Amino acid sequence: MQAFIVALIVGIICIVLGTLNMRGNISSIHSYHRHRVKEEDVIPFGKGVGLGTVIIGVAIIIFSVLSAITLYTDNQVFILVGVVILIAGIIIGLVVSFCAMIKYNKGIF
Repeated sequence: MQAFIVALIVGIICIVLGTLNMRGNISSIHSYHRHRVKEEDVIPFGKGVGLGTVIIGVAIIIFSVLSAITLYTDNQVFILVGVVILIAGIIIGLVVSFCAMIKYNKGIF
């Protein structure tokens, strides 16, 4: 199986999990964080962490698409742009998720 297909599947899974979190279903988040968040903060906490997860998922999908274009066109610029987008998306997604964890859990650990 081509690597870009695996990345595409991982990106879709991240978006689905992030969307579920944003709707208030935080069961996919580590139990440590689920138990520390107050009942009235479950929805905003899920939206924050879910948004970060969706951002990461979108970055992975963009990377996957650009990897596929590189494979079929032999133009390396697409993979370089994809890597930059992937790294930026992961960093932004983690910052958004960690900010929600810090706000509603008073820490990430």
